[in-house]
Amino acid sequence: MTLEERVSTTIEAMGSKDRSWRFWFTVPIYPYSQRRTIRTEVLPNTIWTFEQLQGIFYVVVPIRMTVVKLSGSGLLVYAPVAPTEECIDLVNELVAIHGDVKFIILPTVSGLEHKVFVGPFARKFPQAQVWIAPDQWSFPVNLPLSWIGFPSDRTHILPADSRQTPFGDEFDYAILGTLLISSNLANFSGRGQFAEVAFLHRRSRTLLVTDTIVSLPSAPPPILELEPYPLLFHARDRASEPIVDTPANRLKGWQRICLFALYFQPSVLATRNWLQTFGDAITAPDRSHQSYFGLYPFDWQPNWQQTFTDTRDRGRLFVAPILQTLILNRAPQQTIAWVDRIVQWDFDRIIPCHFDAPVVATPQAFRAAFSFLECGSTPTQLPATDMQLLQQIDRQLVWLRLIVAAKDKI
Repeated sequence: MTLEERVSTTIEAMGSKDRSWRFWFTVPIYPYSQRRTIRTEVLPNTIWTFEQLQGIFYVVVPIRMTVVKLSGSGLLVYAPVAPTEECIDLVNELVAIHGDVKFIILPTVSGLEHKVFVGPFARKFPQAQVWIAPDQWSFPVNLPLSWIGFPSDRTHILPADSRQTPFGDEFDYAILGTLLISSNLANFSGRGQFAEVAFLHRRSRTLLVTDTIVSLPSAPPPILELEPYPLLFHARDRASEPIVDTPANRLKGWQRICLFALYFQPSVLATRNWLQTFGDAITAPDRSHQSYFGLYPFDWQPNWQQTFTDTRDRGRLFVAPILQTLILNRAPQQTIAWVDRIVQWDFDRIIPCHFDAPVVATPQAFRAAFSFLECGSTPTQLPATDMQLLQQIDRQLVWLRLIVAAKDKI
Protein backbone atom coordinates (compact mmCIF):
# COMPACT_ATOMS: atom_id res chain seq x y z
CA MET A 1 0.00 0.00 0.00
CA THR A 2 1.37 3.41 -0.95
CA LEU A 3 1.76 6.24 1.55
CA GLU A 4 -1.09 8.12 -0.10
CA GLU A 5 -3.35 5.09 0.25
CA ARG A 6 -2.36 4.69 3.91
CA VAL A 7 -3.25 8.29 4.63
CA SER A 8 -6.57 8.14 2.80
CA THR A 9 -7.65 4.84 4.34
CA THR A 10 -6.54 5.34 7.93
CA ILE A 11 -7.57 8.90 8.69
CA GLU A 12 -11.27 8.74 9.37
CA ALA A 13 -11.93 12.20 10.73
CA MET A 14 -9.81 15.27 11.08
CA GLY A 15 -12.45 17.96 11.49
CA SER A 16 -11.83 21.40 12.89
CA LYS A 17 -12.31 20.61 16.56
CA ASP A 18 -10.26 22.13 19.34
CA ARG A 19 -6.89 20.38 19.61
CA SER A 20 -5.64 22.28 22.62
CA TRP A 21 -4.22 20.46 25.64
CA ARG A 22 -4.08 22.97 28.48
CA PHE A 23 -2.06 20.75 30.83
CA TRP A 24 0.83 20.47 28.36
CA PHE A 25 3.24 21.85 30.98
CA THR A 26 3.04 18.54 32.90
CA VAL A 27 5.05 16.99 30.04
CA PRO A 28 6.42 20.06 28.22
CA ILE A 29 7.39 18.47 24.91
CA TYR A 30 6.37 18.99 21.28
CA PRO A 31 3.66 19.69 20.12
CA TYR A 32 3.01 21.40 23.46
CA SER A 33 -0.54 22.75 23.75
CA GLN A 34 -1.81 21.74 20.30
CA ARG A 35 -2.20 18.01 19.73
CA ARG A 36 -3.83 16.71 16.60
CA THR A 37 -5.52 13.30 16.85
CA ILE A 38 -6.23 10.83 14.08
CA ARG A 39 -8.36 7.73 14.43
CA THR A 40 -7.69 4.55 12.49
CA GLU A 41 -9.97 1.54 12.28
CA VAL A 42 -7.67 -1.47 12.66
CA LEU A 43 -10.40 -4.11 12.62
CA PRO A 44 -13.92 -3.21 11.44
CA ASN A 45 -16.24 -2.41 14.35
CA THR A 46 -13.75 -3.92 16.79
CA ILE A 47 -10.43 -2.07 17.24
CA TRP A 48 -9.38 1.54 16.67
CA THR A 49 -6.15 3.41 17.32
CA PHE A 50 -5.88 7.10 18.21
CA GLU A 51 -2.55 8.73 17.45
CA GLN A 52 -0.97 11.98 18.55
CA LEU A 53 2.62 13.24 18.35
CA GLN A 54 5.27 13.75 20.99
CA GLY A 55 8.97 14.56 20.98
CA ILE A 56 11.87 16.88 21.72
CA PHE A 57 13.81 19.00 19.23
CA TYR A 58 11.49 17.75 16.47
CA VAL A 59 12.44 14.13 17.17
CA VAL A 60 8.75 13.23 17.14
CA VAL A 61 7.08 9.83 17.00
CA PRO A 62 3.46 8.74 17.38
CA ILE A 63 2.01 8.01 20.79
CA ARG A 64 -0.94 5.66 20.47
CA MET A 65 -4.11 4.80 22.37
CA THR A 66 -6.09 1.69 21.44
CA VAL A 67 -9.85 1.28 21.85
CA VAL A 68 -11.44 -2.17 21.75
CA LYS A 69 -15.15 -2.93 21.47
CA LEU A 70 -16.37 -5.25 24.18
CA SER A 71 -18.72 -8.09 23.39
CA GLY A 72 -22.27 -6.94 23.75
CA SER A 73 -21.77 -3.23 24.37
CA GLY A 74 -19.08 -0.87 25.57
CA LEU A 75 -15.43 0.04 24.99
CA LEU A 76 -12.08 -0.62 26.66
CA VAL A 77 -9.35 2.05 26.33
CA TYR A 78 -5.68 1.00 26.54
CA ALA A 79 -3.07 3.72 27.30
CA PRO A 80 -5.01 7.01 26.91
CA VAL A 81 -3.61 9.97 25.01
CA ALA A 82 -4.28 13.67 25.65
CA PRO A 83 -8.07 14.14 25.92
CA THR A 84 -8.40 17.16 23.64
CA GLU A 85 -11.84 18.11 22.40
CA GLU A 86 -11.01 16.58 19.03
CA CYS A 87 -9.87 13.32 20.63
CA ILE A 88 -12.90 13.00 22.90
CA ASP A 89 -15.27 13.76 20.03
CA LEU A 90 -13.68 10.96 18.02
CA VAL A 91 -14.12 8.59 20.97
CA ASN A 92 -17.71 9.71 21.47
CA GLU A 93 -18.48 8.88 17.84
CA LEU A 94 -17.64 5.29 18.76
CA VAL A 95 -19.58 5.55 22.02
CA ALA A 96 -22.69 6.55 20.08
CA ILE A 97 -22.47 3.34 18.04
CA HIS A 98 -20.86 0.80 20.36
CA GLY A 99 -21.69 1.91 23.91
CA ASP A 100 -19.96 3.70 26.78
CA VAL A 101 -16.31 3.64 27.69
CA LYS A 102 -16.38 1.06 30.49
CA PHE A 103 -12.70 0.46 31.24
CA ILE A 104 -9.58 2.64 31.02
CA ILE A 105 -6.23 0.86 31.30
CA LEU A 106 -2.91 2.37 32.39
CA PRO A 107 -0.40 -0.36 31.46
CA THR A 108 2.83 1.20 32.81
CA VAL A 109 4.34 2.79 35.91
CA SER A 110 7.35 4.58 34.44
CA GLY A 111 5.90 6.07 31.25
CA LEU A 112 5.02 9.59 32.31
CA GLU A 113 3.91 10.36 28.76
CA HIS A 114 1.22 7.70 29.22
CA LYS A 115 0.02 8.07 32.79
CA VAL A 116 -0.22 11.86 32.81
CA PHE A 117 -3.28 11.58 30.54
CA VAL A 118 -5.21 8.95 32.50
CA GLY A 119 -6.79 11.19 35.14
CA PRO A 120 -7.95 13.90 32.71
CA PHE A 121 -9.17 11.26 30.26
CA ALA A 122 -11.11 9.45 33.00
CA ARG A 123 -12.89 12.66 33.95
CA LYS A 124 -14.35 12.80 30.44
CA PHE A 125 -15.98 9.40 31.04
CA PRO A 126 -17.17 9.49 34.66
CA GLN A 127 -18.80 6.05 34.53
CA ALA A 128 -15.64 4.23 33.40
CA GLN A 129 -13.56 2.10 35.75
CA VAL A 130 -9.82 2.86 35.76
CA TRP A 131 -7.45 -0.11 36.02
CA ILE A 132 -3.76 0.61 36.51
CA ALA A 133 -0.48 -1.29 36.69
CA PRO A 134 0.70 -2.01 40.26
CA ASP A 135 3.30 0.11 42.11
CA GLN A 136 2.51 3.51 40.64
CA TRP A 137 4.73 6.39 41.76
CA SER A 138 4.93 10.15 41.46
CA PHE A 139 7.83 12.63 41.45
CA PRO A 140 9.31 14.33 43.43
CA VAL A 141 7.11 13.02 46.26
CA ASN A 142 5.25 9.74 46.18
CA LEU A 143 1.66 10.92 46.57
CA PRO A 144 -1.63 9.04 46.95
CA LEU A 145 -3.20 8.09 43.61
CA SER A 146 -6.10 10.48 44.09
CA TRP A 147 -3.66 13.37 44.56
CA ILE A 148 -2.13 12.81 41.14
CA GLY A 149 -5.43 12.72 39.27
CA PHE A 150 -6.71 9.16 39.48
CA PRO A 151 -10.40 9.11 40.53
CA SER A 152 -10.36 7.50 43.97
CA ASP A 153 -13.82 5.96 43.80
CA ARG A 154 -13.23 4.02 40.56
CA THR A 155 -9.50 3.34 40.31
CA HIS A 156 -8.36 -0.26 40.76
CA ILE A 157 -4.99 -2.01 40.74
CA LEU A 158 -4.67 -4.75 38.14
CA PRO A 159 -4.43 -8.08 40.01
CA ALA A 160 -2.03 -10.78 38.85
CA ASP A 161 -4.93 -12.92 37.61
CA SER A 162 -6.94 -11.30 34.80
CA ARG A 163 -9.92 -13.51 35.69
CA GLN A 164 -10.44 -11.32 38.76
CA THR A 165 -11.34 -8.31 36.59
CA PRO A 166 -14.73 -7.54 35.02
CA PHE A 167 -13.16 -7.79 31.54
CA GLY A 168 -11.39 -11.07 32.20
CA ASP A 169 -13.79 -13.05 30.04
CA GLU A 170 -12.50 -11.18 26.95
CA PHE A 171 -8.90 -10.28 27.81
CA ASP A 172 -5.83 -11.96 29.15
CA TYR A 173 -3.00 -9.84 30.44
CA ALA A 174 0.51 -10.38 31.76
CA ILE A 175 2.33 -7.98 34.07
CA LEU A 176 6.05 -7.47 33.58
CA GLY A 177 7.44 -6.12 36.81
CA THR A 178 7.76 -4.44 38.93
CA LEU A 179 11.44 -4.50 37.85
CA LEU A 180 13.85 -2.89 40.28
CA ILE A 181 16.28 -0.86 38.19
CA SER A 182 17.86 1.11 41.02
CA SER A 183 17.50 0.53 44.74
CA ASN A 184 18.64 4.10 45.45
CA LEU A 185 16.08 5.67 43.14
CA ALA A 186 13.37 3.27 44.21
CA ASN A 187 13.75 4.53 47.76
CA PHE A 188 13.13 8.03 46.42
CA SER A 189 9.56 7.99 45.13
CA GLY A 190 9.88 4.74 43.19
CA ARG A 191 11.71 6.11 40.18
CA GLY A 192 13.87 3.01 39.99
CA GLN A 193 11.00 0.78 38.91
CA PHE A 194 9.70 -0.40 35.55
CA ALA A 195 6.55 -2.30 34.68
CA GLU A 196 4.43 -2.99 31.63
CA VAL A 197 1.15 -4.83 31.16
CA ALA A 198 0.52 -6.59 27.85
CA PHE A 199 -3.14 -7.23 26.97
CA LEU A 200 -4.52 -9.92 24.68
CA HIS A 201 -7.92 -9.41 23.10
CA ARG A 202 -8.82 -13.03 22.49
CA ARG A 203 -11.61 -12.58 19.97
CA SER A 204 -9.52 -10.52 17.55
CA ARG A 205 -6.20 -12.26 18.37
CA THR A 206 -4.61 -8.86 19.02
CA LEU A 207 -1.78 -8.17 21.47
CA LEU A 208 -1.53 -4.67 22.99
CA VAL A 209 1.85 -3.56 24.36
CA THR A 210 3.22 -0.25 25.55
CA ASP A 211 6.97 0.35 25.15
CA THR A 212 8.79 -2.99 25.09
CA ILE A 213 8.30 -3.94 21.43
CA VAL A 214 8.52 -1.71 18.36
CA SER A 215 8.61 -2.02 14.59
CA LEU A 216 9.82 0.76 12.31
CA PRO A 217 7.66 1.79 9.35
CA SER A 218 9.62 2.55 6.21
CA ALA A 219 7.67 5.76 5.57
CA PRO A 220 6.47 8.56 7.86
CA PRO A 221 3.27 7.75 9.76
CA PRO A 222 0.14 9.55 8.52
CA ILE A 223 0.00 11.92 11.49
CA LEU A 224 3.46 13.25 10.61
CA GLU A 225 2.44 13.61 6.98
CA LEU A 226 -0.19 16.04 8.26
CA GLU A 227 2.37 17.97 10.32
CA PRO A 228 5.55 17.54 8.26
CA TYR A 229 7.74 20.34 9.63
CA PRO A 230 9.73 18.01 11.96
CA LEU A 231 10.46 15.75 8.97
CA LEU A 232 11.69 18.65 6.87
CA PHE A 233 13.73 20.11 9.73
CA HIS A 234 15.76 16.91 10.06
CA ALA A 235 16.03 16.30 6.32
CA ARG A 236 18.64 19.05 6.01
CA ASP A 237 22.39 18.52 6.10
CA ARG A 238 23.24 22.08 7.15
CA ALA A 239 21.48 24.97 8.86
CA SER A 240 22.05 27.03 5.73
CA GLU A 241 19.78 24.74 3.70
CA PRO A 242 16.18 25.95 3.29
CA ILE A 243 13.20 23.92 4.48
CA VAL A 244 11.89 22.28 1.30
CA ASP A 245 8.78 20.10 1.32
CA THR A 246 9.24 17.15 -1.02
CA PRO A 247 8.37 13.44 -0.63
CA ALA A 248 12.08 12.61 -0.61
CA ASN A 249 12.77 15.09 2.20
CA ARG A 250 9.85 13.78 4.25
CA LEU A 251 11.20 10.24 3.94
CA LYS A 252 14.75 11.34 4.71
CA GLY A 253 13.62 13.27 7.77
CA TRP A 254 11.58 10.33 9.08
CA GLN A 255 14.46 7.90 8.84
CA ARG A 256 16.76 10.27 10.71
CA ILE A 257 14.12 10.88 13.38
CA CYS A 258 13.91 7.11 13.96
CA LEU A 259 17.67 6.89 14.51
CA PHE A 260 17.58 9.83 16.93
CA ALA A 261 14.66 8.39 18.88
CA LEU A 262 16.17 4.92 19.20
CA TYR A 263 19.85 5.63 19.78
CA PHE A 264 19.98 9.28 20.95
CA GLN A 265 23.27 9.65 19.05
CA PRO A 266 23.66 7.03 16.31
CA SER A 267 27.16 6.24 15.16
CA VAL A 268 26.50 7.88 11.78
CA LEU A 269 25.83 11.23 13.46
CA ALA A 270 28.48 13.68 14.62
CA THR A 271 27.52 16.75 16.60
CA ARG A 272 29.12 19.98 15.51
CA ASN A 273 30.91 22.19 18.02
CA TRP A 274 28.77 25.01 19.33
CA LEU A 275 30.99 27.77 17.93
CA GLN A 276 30.45 26.39 14.45
CA THR A 277 26.77 25.77 15.14
CA PHE A 278 26.17 29.37 16.16
CA GLY A 279 28.14 30.54 13.13
CA ASP A 280 25.98 28.44 10.82
CA ALA A 281 22.83 29.78 12.48
CA ILE A 282 23.70 33.29 11.35
CA THR A 283 23.45 32.18 7.71
CA ALA A 284 20.30 30.08 8.17
CA PRO A 285 17.43 31.23 5.91
CA ASP A 286 14.98 30.76 8.79
CA ARG A 287 16.00 32.01 12.22
CA SER A 288 12.54 32.01 13.76
CA HIS A 289 11.67 30.25 17.01
CA GLN A 290 10.02 27.51 14.93
CA SER A 291 13.42 26.57 13.48
CA TYR A 292 15.19 26.94 16.85
CA PHE A 293 16.66 30.27 15.70
CA GLY A 294 18.66 28.54 12.99
CA LEU A 295 20.48 26.12 15.31
CA TYR A 296 21.22 22.75 13.69
CA PRO A 297 24.22 21.04 15.35
CA PHE A 298 24.25 17.80 13.35
CA ASP A 299 26.53 16.23 10.76
CA TRP A 300 25.28 13.03 9.14
CA GLN A 301 27.77 10.65 7.59
CA PRO A 302 27.11 9.44 4.03
CA ASN A 303 26.18 5.90 5.14
CA TRP A 304 23.48 6.93 7.63
CA GLN A 305 20.66 5.37 5.58
CA GLN A 306 22.28 1.95 5.86
CA THR A 307 21.99 2.22 9.65
CA PHE A 308 18.26 2.83 9.30
CA THR A 309 17.91 -0.11 6.92
CA ASP A 310 19.83 -2.41 9.26
CA THR A 311 17.82 -1.28 12.28
CA ARG A 312 14.46 -1.62 10.58
CA ASP A 313 15.36 -4.96 8.98
CA ARG A 314 12.17 -5.16 6.90
CA GLY A 315 9.93 -4.13 9.77
CA ARG A 316 10.92 -6.89 12.19
CA LEU A 317 9.97 -6.69 15.86
CA PHE A 318 12.69 -5.63 18.28
CA VAL A 319 13.07 -4.36 21.81
CA ALA A 320 13.83 -0.64 22.00
CA PRO A 321 17.58 -0.06 22.54
CA ILE A 322 17.16 1.83 25.81
CA LEU A 323 15.21 -1.10 27.25
CA GLN A 324 17.83 -3.55 26.03
CA THR A 325 20.76 -1.68 27.60
CA LEU A 326 19.31 -0.02 30.73
CA ILE A 327 16.12 -1.81 31.81
CA LEU A 328 15.29 -5.37 30.83
CA ASN A 329 18.84 -6.69 31.19
CA ARG A 330 18.50 -5.94 34.93
CA ALA A 331 15.90 -8.68 35.21
CA PRO A 332 16.42 -11.18 32.36
CA GLN A 333 14.74 -14.12 34.10
CA GLN A 334 11.68 -12.11 35.04
CA THR A 335 11.43 -10.67 31.54
CA ILE A 336 11.77 -14.01 29.76
CA ALA A 337 9.16 -15.53 32.10
CA TRP A 338 6.78 -12.73 31.06
CA VAL A 339 7.58 -13.32 27.39
CA ASP A 340 7.09 -17.06 27.70
CA ARG A 341 3.66 -16.50 29.19
CA ILE A 342 2.66 -14.22 26.33
CA VAL A 343 3.82 -16.60 23.59
CA GLN A 344 1.34 -19.17 24.89
CA TRP A 345 -1.43 -16.88 23.65
CA ASP A 346 -2.94 -17.01 20.19
CA PHE A 347 -2.34 -13.69 18.38
CA ASP A 348 -1.45 -12.59 14.87
CA ARG A 349 -1.16 -8.81 15.26
CA ILE A 350 0.52 -6.51 17.77
CA ILE A 351 -0.33 -2.88 18.51
CA PRO A 352 2.48 -1.06 20.34
CA CYS A 353 2.07 2.48 21.66
CA HIS A 354 4.86 3.85 19.45
CA PHE A 355 6.16 3.65 15.86
CA ASP A 356 4.33 1.23 13.53
CA ALA A 357 0.96 -0.39 14.19
CA PRO A 358 -0.65 -2.76 13.69
CA VAL A 359 2.25 -5.13 13.16
CA VAL A 360 1.47 -8.53 11.68
CA ALA A 361 3.43 -10.89 13.91
CA THR A 362 3.38 -14.35 15.42
CA PRO A 363 4.18 -15.36 19.00
CA GLN A 364 7.44 -16.81 17.65
CA ALA A 365 8.45 -13.40 16.26
CA PHE A 366 7.61 -11.80 19.60
CA ARG A 367 9.74 -14.38 21.42
CA ALA A 368 12.68 -13.88 19.07
CA ALA A 369 12.82 -10.16 19.86
CA PHE A 370 13.88 -10.96 23.44
CA SER A 371 16.60 -13.47 22.61
CA PHE A 372 19.25 -10.86 23.45
CA LEU A 373 18.62 -11.83 27.09
CA GLU A 374 19.63 -15.47 26.59
CA CYS A 375 22.96 -17.23 26.42
CA GLY A 376 23.55 -19.44 23.42
CA SER A 377 20.94 -17.66 21.31
CA THR A 378 21.61 -15.99 17.99
CA PRO A 379 19.50 -12.85 18.20
CA THR A 380 19.06 -10.46 15.34
CA GLN A 381 21.28 -7.72 16.71
CA LEU A 382 20.82 -4.01 16.35
CA PRO A 383 23.89 -2.32 14.82
CA ALA A 384 26.56 -2.67 17.52
CA THR A 385 28.23 0.68 16.90
CA ASP A 386 24.92 2.48 17.35
CA MET A 387 24.39 0.89 20.77
CA GLN A 388 27.70 2.25 22.05
CA LEU A 389 26.38 5.52 23.49
CA LEU A 390 23.66 3.74 25.46
CA GLN A 391 26.19 1.19 26.70
CA GLN A 392 28.47 4.02 27.78
CA ILE A 393 25.57 5.67 29.64
CA ASP A 394 24.89 2.30 31.27
CA ARG A 395 28.46 2.01 32.55
CA GLN A 396 28.45 5.57 33.88
CA LEU A 397 25.13 5.16 35.71
CA VAL A 398 26.30 1.90 37.28
CA TRP A 399 29.57 3.54 38.35
CA LEU A 400 27.61 6.38 39.93
CA ARG A 401 25.38 3.77 41.63
CA LEU A 402 22.29 5.33 40.10
CA ILE A 403 21.22 2.01 38.57
CA VAL A 404 22.01 -1.58 39.42
CA ALA A 405 24.37 -3.56 37.19
CA ALA A 406 22.98 -5.75 34.46
CA LYS A 407 22.55 -9.41 35.35
CA ASP A 408 24.00 -12.30 33.41
CA LYS A 409 22.00 -13.68 30.52
CA ILE A 410 19.95 -16.74 31.34
